[in-house]
Amino acid sequence: MSSITIRNLSYQYPISESDALKNVNVTIEKGKLYALVGANGGGKTTLCNVIRGFIPHFYKGDLRGEVLIEGKDIREWEMGELSQKIGYVFQNPFTQISGVKDNVFEEIAFGLENLGMDIERIKEKVNNVIQMLEIDYLRDKNPFELSGGQKQRVALASIIVMEPDVLVIDEPTSQLDPKGTEEVFKIIEMMKNKGKTIILVEHKIELIAEYADHIILMKDGEVVMQGETKQILTDERAIELGCSLPQYSMFGLEMRKRNLDLGGIPVTEQEALAFVKTWLEKEGKA
Repeated sequence: MSSITIRNLSYQYPISESDALKNVNVTIEKGKLYALVGANGGGKTTLCNVIRGFIPHFYKGDLRGEVLIEGKDIREWEMGELSQKIGYVFQNPFTQISGVKDNVFEEIAFGLENLGMDIERIKEKVNNVIQMLEIDYLRDKNPFELSGGQKQRVALASIIVMEPDVLVIDEPTSQLDPKGTEEVFKIIEMMKNKGKTIILVEHKIELIAEYADHIILMKDGEVVMQGETKQILTDERAIELGCSLPQYSMFGLEMRKRNLDLGGIPVTEQEALAFVKTWLEKEGKA
């Protein structure tokens, strides 16, 4: 079942002379994780802004084609309605912090307060999210005194507590160290396992290989490749189009060029180890 359908979408910013998106056709299925990849300036963030309704509701410009959220065109949605359906996590968690709350608990509750939800229900929901994301130790801390990784987890918590069906997450790990990155991806995987639809802009291709179901590769405002993760990340054409491949794919492709076929092209470390083990056993070297 599709959650978002985009047909023949083109968009031009108000002061621009050319289209930022060009004839984009994408179907986002419910409960899957889609990675938006490609070089900077390819149109990934612009596409995210369309999906979450910032285009055309805030950025005017010229929007052509169809963007259907659960069958209803993006132009017909009220932003208030849409914000409850689609949660957006910014690249910089500092942007997401409201600046009006003194502690993490209140920060996470802020969106629910704006909906006018009953105070006891708010407390229950915030407590549930804090336990789920294992950030109880941050509960009473000032949001501005947190590390980048902690801020990003609080930013995710403040969106997850709203229970949107779709999460649009724009480069959540770009400013994080490996530990912070791992913690954020654990949360993303948890949301996927709960049946959320996730659209993720991310450059760390090894993580995309591990977590994404589908890849949408963009270049100069166009979708130049799209398909299942393994299909895209084992295709050398993706490199020419501005997408790096995981080191394990490169290893498998190099082995194949040397007539040392592993029986397939791995995209993750786990797959690579399994392929090599099988190959060594077949060659009698294990």
